[in-house]
Amino acid sequence: MFLQIGRKFILCLLYGLFTIHVFGQSDHLLWYKQPAEHFEESLVLGNGRVGATVFGGVATDKIYLNDATLWSGEPIPPNKTPDAYKHIAEIRQALQNEDYRLADQLQRKVQGKFSESFSPLGTLTINWKHENQFQNYSRQLDIQTAVAKTVYDIGQTKFTREYLVSYPDKIFAIKLKSSQPGRINFDIQFNSLLKYKPTSKNQILQVEGYAPIKAEPGYRNLKDPIQFIEGRGTRFSVLAGLKTASGKVITTDSTLGVRNATEVVIYVSVATSFNGFDKNPATEGLNNHEIALQQLNHAMKKPFSQIQKDHTADYQQFFNRVSLDLGGSNVSELPTDERLKRYDTGEEDKKLEVLYFQYGRYLLISSSRTPGVPANLQGIWNPYMQPPWSSNYTTNINVQENYWLAENTNLSEMHLPLMGYIKNIAATGKITAQQFYGVKGWCLAHNSDIWAMTNPVGDYGQGDPGWANWNMGGTWIATHLWEHYQFSKDIDFLKNEAYPLMKGASQFCLDWLVSDKNGKLITSPSTSPENLYLTPDGYAGATLYGGTADLAMIRELFQQTISASEALHSDEEFRNSLSKALAQLYPYQIGKKGNLQEWYYDWEDQDPKHRHQSHLFGLFPGHHISPSLTPDLAKACERSLEIKGDETTGWSKGWRINLWARLGDGNHAYRMIRELLHYVEPDAIRSRSSNKGGTYPNLFDAHPPFQIDGNFGGSAAFAEMLVQSSEDKIHLLPALPDVWSTGSVKGICARGGFEVSISWKDKQPLTVTIFSKRGGSTTVVFKQQTRKITLKPGQNLQINW
Repeated sequence: MFLQIGRKFILCLLYGLFTIHVFGQSDHLLWYKQPAEHFEESLVLGNGRVGATVFGGVATDKIYLNDATLWSGEPIPPNKTPDAYKHIAEIRQALQNEDYRLADQLQRKVQGKFSESFSPLGTLTINWKHENQFQNYSRQLDIQTAVAKTVYDIGQTKFTREYLVSYPDKIFAIKLKSSQPGRINFDIQFNSLLKYKPTSKNQILQVEGYAPIKAEPGYRNLKDPIQFIEGRGTRFSVLAGLKTASGKVITTDSTLGVRNATEVVIYVSVATSFNGFDKNPATEGLNNHEIALQQLNHAMKKPFSQIQKDHTADYQQFFNRVSLDLGGSNVSELPTDERLKRYDTGEEDKKLEVLYFQYGRYLLISSSRTPGVPANLQGIWNPYMQPPWSSNYTTNINVQENYWLAENTNLSEMHLPLMGYIKNIAATGKITAQQFYGVKGWCLAHNSDIWAMTNPVGDYGQGDPGWANWNMGGTWIATHLWEHYQFSKDIDFLKNEAYPLMKGASQFCLDWLVSDKNGKLITSPSTSPENLYLTPDGYAGATLYGGTADLAMIRELFQQTISASEALHSDEEFRNSLSKALAQLYPYQIGKKGNLQEWYYDWEDQDPKHRHQSHLFGLFPGHHISPSLTPDLAKACERSLEIKGDETTGWSKGWRINLWARLGDGNHAYRMIRELLHYVEPDAIRSRSSNKGGTYPNLFDAHPPFQIDGNFGGSAAFAEMLVQSSEDKIHLLPALPDVWSTGSVKGICARGGFEVSISWKDKQPLTVTIFSKRGGSTTVVFKQQTRKITLKPGQNLQINW
């Protein structure tokens, strides 16, 4: 009896030590004491195409599956609205007459179809044949290795599950292990909200299905919003196989299982027929079944240990480029959800802040590695047929915010899917520019999807012009091309890919601009994303002319396109036309409150604390407003932010933190980081009266509901607080808050092709290391001190400050 008690005590002690060592306070582990009940508590994995959402249940382990290329719909007919542009003249006339109500009404004539929706692939369920009386439960996600793990005891047996989604092997793999022989018994089944048929053949569970041809946005509340047509839409295949050295594999018509095994590896292969934005996935699609089968056969030849080794090596080549240390932390060992709640009360937890920063990088690596298919509103993790806002590409901030961290947190390769996507939308956007606006070049409106839809949305008159008719998405998104060049200094990319696209976006703007009554160039009609003005007589309208946001984005794009032309020593005539237009743009206006005006006139906002701050684009993510170059405009931006306040939705908090960082106010930026990490309950139990943005238990951004852009914008802001750069300067610790007085960062990227590492104490840099990828000169700046440096390609320089 004594020996039994002693043995149990030692086992419990060892388990406790294991838990503290593996699951304790950490800057790279998310861990929990209980299985997930809700989507916003789950742990997510991905290889940039296939996403897995793991709940970690004991009797039933539920795993949502997604594929980045599985959407409703098919390519867009090119000539659906050939004459929409003819209404532009009458809208401009209404605006000239200052009849804003009529202008809003007429805008509805310049609307097209809604976007399609990102579809849920299905749910893989592992039904265990053991008791549900478990103890010593823990589940974790290690973002250093991109591996999730579930551990629990039933009686004297410890059960362990490890999950990963491999990029090299294109496989979702799960390793199941019991500490005692023969205790693993389970069945696997697959269910989907899509049309599907499961079969079992040669000990392989096979699922074939297809996505709907139409999935309307959920907010429209239409009858029969989901439409399936057999023989149309994107096909998908899911194939699951098992390997076990012991036990017996059993199958039924629709399940696959194991009896009396000790260790099992489950291999899940996924493929779709998507073959490009302009190819019909039903008639011109890829052979999804053959692709899935090849992936499965290849992976099943390899042991789990080799798949994991290759997966880790591939993943860490990106993740390990950047490290961040914000100093010591006195937090006791707590699960992630409890740490988040504690932090929300105002307690210190610097390692949680680092975890949040690195989690954003983890999510980008996991959701953005498919050429031409960038991360959407939910990354690649969505369980709903009608996800929030169709889980599409919302282009008035959200898809762009997804990529703010790509370059400065050293994940440039993850930016490439967006680069390919811009090329796609330029093709469809050229048609939109002609049909809806009667001009040259290419454009992009409020929403898009995998089919590169570019038209203004609204279902031909059903949409509110405040969001449906905005048409500056191409102007904004094209600035990412120059950003990629600025960080990479890849002149071939600039010449062959970026510049032609930048020129096309600039050409649209050149043709779209018109003169106001004073001869200044403005946009007409114009809206400011999702915001409304109040006229002096009380009309709340969306349509105006010369919106500040429009002109800010055009300024930025024109300046970048001019710089690109100069870097290439070409296209001087077009460059001169941009320079001439720049000089004629309607200038920024500072309102009576000291704020940067959002509208052509100094009018009030219907909602003074509106979540969008599009008119501050020139400060961030743009570069033509700054405290040093344009102090009056920077001060006006600051006043605008003060009027709006700090309380806003998740993605908007991410944007405002970056804006405060650009203003050099690290303490205000940090206060908003704490707001961004405000604990939000899962949607199923969250009070609907509480719409405060923040962070869910699994660190997903809460708009609410879940939108991944807040995660990406928040992570980008950490880097922006530590390093800012321009074409010829690198600013060290420009917005360092007092609470981060001591720390270090390695691998942050700066424009000009540089990597920066800093260690600091008492808010003063100690050592600074600058690495040049391609060689070049820059000036390193800390407050009033400057160091001009010139480096050769591959050269490091350490500066003792």
